Formats: sequence, structure tokens, C-alpha cells
Amino acid sequence: MSDVGIGLSGLAALIALIAVRVPIGIALIGVSFTGLWLLMGPRIAWGALSIVPYQFTSSWILSSIPMFLFMGFISYHTQLTRGLFNAARVWLAALPGGLAIASIFGAAGFAAVSGSSIACSAAMGRIAIPEMIKHKYHPELATGTVAVAGTIGAMIPPSIILIIYGVIAQVSISQLFLGGVVAGLMTAAGYIVVVLIRVWLNPALAPERDQSVTLREKFAALRQTWPILLIMIGIFGGLFGGVFTPTEAGAIGAFMACVVAIFMREMTLDRFMQAARETLMTTAALLIIAIGASLLTRFLALSGAGDFLSSGILSIASDPVMLMVGIVCVYLLMGMFLEPIGAMLLTLPIILPVVDAAGWSLLWFGIVLTKLLEIGMITPPIGMNVFVIKSVVGDLVKTSAIFRGVFWFIVMDLILVAILCAFPQLVLTLPALLG
Repeated sequence: MSDVGIGLSGLAALIALIAVRVPIGIALIGVSFTGLWLLMGPRIAWGALSIVPYQFTSSWILSSIPMFLFMGFISYHTQLTRGLFNAARVWLAALPGGLAIASIFGAAGFAAVSGSSIACSAAMGRIAIPEMIKHKYHPELATGTVAVAGTIGAMIPPSIILIIYGVIAQVSISQLFLGGVVAGLMTAAGYIVVVLIRVWLNPALAPERDQSVTLREKFAALRQTWPILLIMIGIFGGLFGGVFTPTEAGAIGAFMACVVAIFMREMTLDRFMQAARETLMTTAALLIIAIGASLLTRFLALSGAGDFLSSGILSIASDPVMLMVGIVCVYLLMGMFLEPIGAMLLTLPIILPVVDAAGWSLLWFGIVLTKLLEIGMITPPIGMNVFVIKSVVGDLVKTSAIFRGVFWFIVMDLILVAILCAFPQLVLTLPALLG
């Protein structure tokens, strides 16, 4: 068998292993190691297995991942985000579907201190859904809104997906963050439009609430937002002001979250240890997958399968529009079955050369890719955010009802993807001005 044949057979074996539910990190490492053994012999295979993990994890920028995760878990377990939702709820009470819109604002705020879509959904689910059910919101609207609002956590900085993409694609993390701000705010605005349209078409989805909220109550609610606002200002002010790097921002954000939680008397040893455990487990899982993807990149490069597939894709879809449509369809399909970071790392060794050869901006593509991965978080049958919300509501709402609730938001997401593809400057302008 030729080298390219071995590479393609390895990819087929990888897909088969993932299909039978082998953990994606283990599948990536196993297939890459075996492929390198067949190509270059046992000595090279063992050498790659010992060198590649060190080379990848020694990247200093990766140290920001556990720090941003720790900041998010501390904020979640000490309930630093509750005031943000309450303030949005009070100020938006007069709008149709005000509580649903408030959950979107709350999720956008929590996204700025978590970087995790799942943590964002879990936090807002526990705060917002009981409030909406209490005020007789339709369960599909309540759960669907919070499930999709959580996906904003993958886009608005600090985004774990953007950090990993930046390391793999060698794109500035700060510029990715700036591009993510624009796309994240567009996403939040799009979701708000969906809520307004749905409630306008069917007012029974969100019964009117008592709108007699005094100005004094509104400003009192704003005072409850200071914990998250302080952390956000500290991180983004220092990061985009050039005071510290994205790597240092993670540690500073985690420290600020701990200090604020202690000041508010919400920090306990049990909450601290729980946040630390979840941070270690999540970081370890992410790094295993990323190491496997690095080994796969080495295997595909040595076999020539990566260049073979990239050239084949470019020859089939020579038209840029058709090429982009094909990439979008691939990620939408993969999002139905794979978790987002796994789907990204599995495909980047093949897709990045295609993007580079097409002359597209890797910065712009990173934002579009993250948007596509967001959609995968809410599409059946996997839809991780949907199952997070299901774990929050229990038997109160069926899983199928939550999926029905997110359908209209998926339509909006696809419209947003089309806008980002048609107008790349929406993403590139802010990084060019401030980067």
C-alpha cells in the first residue's frame, strides 16, 4: 500500500472508531501512532509519541485555558452572574419576551468570564428557566432560548475554542478575541430578534408581565452587576489596552473572580475545590484531544494524505462560494455527532491548507468556524447544550421539546453565517483597528 493509501486508511479507521463511540482523543492518538508505525517504523512512532505531546503542551499560550476555565467555574459555583440576569430582567420587563431576552443578555455577560458554552448554558439554565416557567413562559421558548444563548460562550472572549484554534492555526489570540466580540454581539442581537418575532407572532409563548418597575428598582438591580462588570473591565481593559497578554489575562481573571467571590462571602472551600476539580478534568480532556490532533497532523503530513485531500477538495470546488458551502455543510454534519473541539481538531489538518490555498483570512475563518461549531452545540442528535438544559429541567420538559425550541434560532444562526461569509470585514475591521 502506498503512503497516501495508508493515510487515507487511517482516516477511515478513525471515523469508524469515533462511530463506535471510542473517545475521540484516544482514537486520534491510536490511529496516528499506528499510522506512523506503518509509515516510518516503531522508532519514529514512539519518538513522535514522546516528542509531539511535549511540543504542543509547551506552548505558553495554552496555560490560559485552565485559568479561563477556572475563572468560569468559580463564577458559576459562587453565583457571581445572578445579578446580571436580575438586572436584565428588571430593565427589559416591558419588552415582549423580556425574560427570554434577559437570559440572552445574561449569557452574553457570563460568556465574558467563562469561555465555555456548556458552563454558560448550565449557569443561565439554573437561573433563568425557573423564572420563565414561573411566569408561564412556554417551556419550548424558555429552554430553547437558554440552550442557544449558552453558545455565545464559544464566541465572546475569552473563548476556549478560539484559543485552541489560534494555537493550531498560528493566529493572534488577541485579534481572534476582537473578531469574536463582533460576531458574539451579532449572535446575541440575532437571538433577541428571534424572541421578539416569535412572541409577536404568538403572544401566548410569553405572557405579559407586570411592567410597573420603578426607576429606583432598576438602578438598584444595576448595582448587583458589579462583580461580573469588574472582572470584565479588568480582563478586557488590560488585554486590549496592552497591559497584559491573553495568557496573563487568564490568570488575572481567575484571581479577580476568587477575590470578588471572597469579598461577597460566596467562596467556600468546597466550592473552590469543586471548581478546581472541574478545571483539571476539562483541561486534561481538551489537551488529550489536542495532542491527538497534533499527532494526526504529523501522520497526514508524512503520508501525503493531507495534501492529497486538500488538493482534491480545491479541484472539486474551484469556485470559492461552492467551496465555502461545502465546508459549512461538513461542519454542520459533524456537529450533529461530535463535540465541537473534537470536530475542529479532527478537521483542521485538512481544512487549514484549503483555506490558506483559497487565499482566505485565517482570522476570519476562525470566527466563521467557531460560529459553525456553535450551531453543532444545539443540533440533534448530540446537541450538548440541549442535554445540559435537559439535566437542569429534569422531567419538566422533554428533550424533543427543547430541540423544537432551538429550531428557530438555528435558522438565525445560518443567516448569521451567511452574513459573516458575505461581509468578512465585519470580523476583520475591529482587529485591524485595535490589533
